Amino acid sequence: MTLNLRHYALLGLLAFLLALPGRMTLPPLDRDEPRYMEASEQMLLSHNFIDVRFQDKPRYLQPAGIYWLEAASTAATEKIFGPSVLRKTWPYRIPSLLAATIIVPLTAWIGATLFGGATGLMAAGLLMVSTLFVAESHMATIDTVLLLDILCIEAALLCALTDRQKNRPTHLRVAVAYWLALGVGLMLKGPVVLIPGFGTPLALWFLEKDRSWWSRLRPRWGWLLMIAVVVPWCVAIEVISGGDFFARAVGRNFLGKVAHGQEAHGLPPGFHLLVFGLAFWPGSLFAAMAIPAVWKNRKLPQVRFLLSWIVPHWLVFELIATKLPHYVLPTYPAIAILTATSLMAWRPPTLSRWAKALLGVYGVLWAVIGIAFCLAGSIALYKLEHTFSLSALIALGGSLPLMLGAIMMLLKQQRRQAAFCAMGAAVIAHAGLFLSVIPNLQTIRLSPRIADLFEDVRPCNDSVLISSSYSEPSLVFLVGPNTQLIGPAAAAAYLHDHPQCSLALIDRRDEAVFTHELLGYGLDVVEYGRLEGLNYSNGHHLDLGLFAPR
Repeated sequence: MTLNLRHYALLGLLAFLLALPGRMTLPPLDRDEPRYMEASEQMLLSHNFIDVRFQDKPRYLQPAGIYWLEAASTAATEKIFGPSVLRKTWPYRIPSLLAATIIVPLTAWIGATLFGGATGLMAAGLLMVSTLFVAESHMATIDTVLLLDILCIEAALLCALTDRQKNRPTHLRVAVAYWLALGVGLMLKGPVVLIPGFGTPLALWFLEKDRSWWSRLRPRWGWLLMIAVVVPWCVAIEVISGGDFFARAVGRNFLGKVAHGQEAHGLPPGFHLLVFGLAFWPGSLFAAMAIPAVWKNRKLPQVRFLLSWIVPHWLVFELIATKLPHYVLPTYPAIAILTATSLMAWRPPTLSRWAKALLGVYGVLWAVIGIAFCLAGSIALYKLEHTFSLSALIALGGSLPLMLGAIMMLLKQQRRQAAFCAMGAAVIAHAGLFLSVIPNLQTIRLSPRIADLFEDVRPCNDSVLISSSYSEPSLVFLVGPNTQLIGPAAAAAYLHDHPQCSLALIDRRDEAVFTHELLGYGLDVVEYGRLEGLNYSNGHHLDLGLFAPR
């Protein structure tokens, strides 16, 4: 089967449509996403496109590339819908949506180039429905856009390798694309992009003992293109920050993650392998089943290329101290392609008894995850909201039979049919979660509910919310950058100093301290509303009151 432009366009459209559900109803997901959104909004409002800030603090974690993209998408929508979109989540999520739309057909193209059209389509499908990819493509964070950039780098490397294999010259545009993609990656995530960008060719040199093809990418002058993309902003931020950006972004954020687990994310090697069962579900079991076939075909040039893409990146992020599931997301397209090849092109090799036993155990775990995934939405609604949703039950009724069908087909050794059933179950389960479950989980939607209450009762157009008991970044994004995240005693002092246009959000556990400080100032307050909920970021149950001076 040969794929043409129409196939890729239809695949991109399908990816776009599958990524749409929940994009407008999904609240800001603490804690990273609202920080990206708020920093991008402040960039728009201040017209300062060099110095990235969250409230009055510099956000020196990575260069400004992702903030430029989110600010540009929001500015474009603001011209159509007005300034009210600045407090909406969906404009900031447009870059992730567009990136996901391109990633899926690009994965299909790489898979088709290596192993044929049917394999490319299967690989695109496995990636498109994987849990981690679906989650990241719905958020206004950097990871989906970074994945697209890394895919472009790997595609350029593949073009050079294919040209060598066919003994034909490599076009100049391939080299330009490779080095420009590296430069864009530096503007997105800094030196992280060099791990796959240089790790893949280095691994290939090691495996093949041949680096002659590297000259096809014009490295003698290509690196100048990479530097040209990032240097102007680097010079500007160096001047503005007085060197503080590089001290924080490289010294503390990048290098700090190597030696120490940051933000309670320090975990031992093996973490990414452990969570792979859920993160790449439903493809994770089929990826495990593909390992013997991949090993058997390891000397094929196509397999060497994909392993050189996966192994260096995966090893680096298993060895560094700080670990989050999305760190290895750039390897998932290559894993999807190898998995798809084992399903569509290779005959399964004969396995030893212990290998069958291990796959059987992993298969049971995979089945449990899948069934739990189908049930999760309805159970969450009942546990948190004590209600059922008809649409959530319909999603359950559609996904669970497909999941059970996948299990039955696996027992009959029908791997390909099982994969199709499991992918269908994933699509329906995801749609149910984003359309029916998450929008109705009011208990955990604290920030939107607080923002609505604040909007209803605020005394001035420029009123300030003081939150002493709930300090999530999503609250700052929805209420405004002037939101004060301070303790109860400081909140009382702020009300005393700014009594006309301020409101304080205090949890019942902090009210005693808050009230005691108010008595010292001789200040009397009135409660304008109260709401209860769960802060899912830390698991704390909150009973919040909104107070203002009489």
